[in-house]
Amino acid sequence: MSTDTMVRPDTTTDETTGDDIPKFFHYVKKDRIAESAVMGTHVVALCGEVFPVTRSAKPGSPVCPECKKVFDGLRKGD
Repeated sequence: MSTDTMVRPDTTTDETTGDDIPKFFHYVKKDRIAESAVMGTHVVALCGEVFPVTRSAKPGSPVCPECKKVFDGLRKGD
């Protein structure tokens, strides 16, 4: 049985609509966001989507339903 602490991930996305506005923002590991934004490396969202970070979420931004479902299912810290 693992006793690792789960850390709430930040959100980001690369899915865009025709006018360059993201459809959804994804949950990704917080420590990977800056590296991806600077180096162009890809991140993996909780839903499995793989992409480079190109934008950051603002409060009230739409969240990927699959990422939210996975995140809500994660066990909160004891």
